[in-house]
Amino acid sequence: MGCITCEALGSPLVMDPNSICRKTKRLAGKQAELCQTQPEIVNEVAKGAKLGVRECQYQFRFRRWNCTSQNKYFGKILQQDIRETAFVYAITAAGVTHAVTQACSMGELLQCGCEATRSRGPPPRLAGVGPTEGVKWEWGGCGDDVEFGYEKSKQFMDARRRKGKSDIRTLIDLHNNEAGRLAVKNYMRTECKCHGLSGSCTLRTCWKKMPHFREVGDRLLERFNGASKVMGGNDGKTLIPVGQNIKPPDKQDLIYSAESPDFCLPNRKTGSLGTRGRMCNSTALDVSGCDLLCCERGHRDETVVLEENCLCRFHWCCVVQCKKCLVRKELSLCH
Repeated sequence: MGCITCEALGSPLVMDPNSICRKTKRLAGKQAELCQTQPEIVNEVAKGAKLGVRECQYQFRFRRWNCTSQNKYFGKILQQDIRETAFVYAITAAGVTHAVTQACSMGELLQCGCEATRSRGPPPRLAGVGPTEGVKWEWGGCGDDVEFGYEKSKQFMDARRRKGKSDIRTLIDLHNNEAGRLAVKNYMRTECKCHGLSGSCTLRTCWKKMPHFREVGDRLLERFNGASKVMGGNDGKTLIPVGQNIKPPDKQDLIYSAESPDFCLPNRKTGSLGTRGRMCNSTALDVSGCDLLCCERGHRDETVVLEENCLCRFHWCCVVQCKKCLVRKELSLCH
């Protein structure tokens, strides 16, 4: 596989810097050097991997496979070349890129800081800012140094693989890692602040910021829904799309080589927990609906009483006090 941090413990959810460096014996070169000399960066790598898996669980919360955090099942997903594996690799690589870059901007890493902007051209006109004619501008503030985060993600997530039977699989994993990083790097936004007397905008200071990580997750889910099936070329070094008249996937597309199981029933070999007992939406027609989520096995309706915070009040300063209220809810659960 191409994700060395995923291999460390089977699930990025439970990673910590010590586990990455201790349990992954194949670390070499730059990766081993990071573990020995820059543990603070490895710490951000671990945070980024966890960020990625949390986003995976949010994006797949209404699907048959919900990005389960159970190690044995999660590890089985990582051993396949299905769509779900592609998403995990991409969102994890994106999470590492995002977390390391964010740590740079927050001043939490000595090795990096704000983005260097001397060689950057003028900022584009921003919608909704108003006319820019005659307004001076300059790069300033603290732009996100996404290049540093991108390189550290690439260095740590793209493990070296020996040539052999796993070449095609390695190409797929590395492609999806890169698609995840590009979902952050290619969608930087420009933010600006006006300076001047009486609210005028005689000078504009601009900087580059990363997209919010929810946006990254949303974008990668779109790529998941349109993922391309590929197979290895005869040379063992290229990937070609399966099917006639299908355009080759670009760098931002997710790719896979095997069809996913239906995830309806528990199966340790495929990493499926099944959908029995999962909450579903009895009125929805999409993937969250009971017909699809329950695999046409039917569902039962239950009434449960939950305790929730209510009647919350803010008291100066600075406490929010709430009462506990019992709330009756109707739930639909898969058979």
